[in-house]
Amino acid sequence: MDEANHAEHVGAVQGEPLFREHGKQVAALCWRHSPKNGRGLEVLLITSLNSKRWIVPKGWVEPDLSPAESAAREAFEEAGVTGKISPRPVGSYHYLKERKDGGGVPCSVEVFALAVTKQLDDWPEKAVRELAWLPLDEAAVRVAEPGLREMLKDFRKQHMPAKARRAG
Repeated sequence: MDEANHAEHVGAVQGEPLFREHGKQVAALCWRHSPKNGRGLEVLLITSLNSKRWIVPKGWVEPDLSPAESAAREAFEEAGVTGKISPRPVGSYHYLKERKDGGGVPCSVEVFALAVTKQLDDWPEKAVRELAWLPLDEAAVRVAEPGLREMLKDFRKQHMPAKARRAG
């Protein structure tokens, strides 16, 4: 495809934002108080299906559910956790979703905090994902998406007492 046709095909216009036309997803930022000392917060990361990078549970909004309820469902299906979901997003980020044909779709993701109250022994995607409960700082280092990394840092600032933040 020549350059003129390619630009017309993808709708590229110089100066337009990259995420002008994109998919909209929701995610669950699953958190708990550390069982080790009870004071620190931990967040749950899972591996993505194809690239095995560390992410938070996310997916498309289900037609019969609110965005928050859809995020909670993703947490159950992908990570086997349930709990209390925040009704409003705690933040958002953008990433390039890989497609099976090798291309990518720009996506924006609204993230809802899920205070985990139960971790199940079995769940739908147990066999295809790894899970890791990590302190917020370590989770921020492991995730690849810069926007998600910043959101994790902001979540820590919002949920850790000032004294604990200074000590950590």
